[in-house]
Amino acid sequence: MGGDALEVRLASDESEIEEAKQLRLRVFAQEQGFSREADVDGLDPGATHLVAIRRGAVVGTCRLRFPRGNCKLERMVVEENLRGTGIGAELVREAEREAERQGATEIVLHAQRPAEGFYATCGYGTEGEPFLEEGRPHVQMRKQLSGVGA
Repeated sequence: MGGDALEVRLASDESEIEEAKQLRLRVFAQEQGFSREADVDGLDPGATHLVAIRRGAVVGTCRLRFPRGNCKLERMVVEENLRGTGIGAELVREAEREAERQGATEIVLHAQRPAEGFYATCGYGTEGEPFLEEGRPHVQMRKQLSGVGA
């Protein structure tokens, strides 16, 4: 992988998962002001972690969990200086492929209100009223998967 090429895939080992967690803490705790404890919720060991790698570094990440067979996309972040470059959309597409590989027929997520438009452009529909999560307005969003990757 050369130059500025982007690779979006499953995290290959614990060091990539750790790098992804550090990125999440930088974005959620330092940049956005969420408590560190809000991100460190104990659910990472059972989750599927996706990473976006550029120049050998994790520049974006999200995790997938499958409670009761349903897919929940969580903890999605992209390095601040790389937002708006398509990395988030690539992460969402790979998350959808991975969810289908694991048998899910839909993805549900809780989006911060400022990110609602981004997820809408990725095909997610808002459900219900906004709610507070960690003191910030969020909405639940859902997308049915095509089943092509299953």
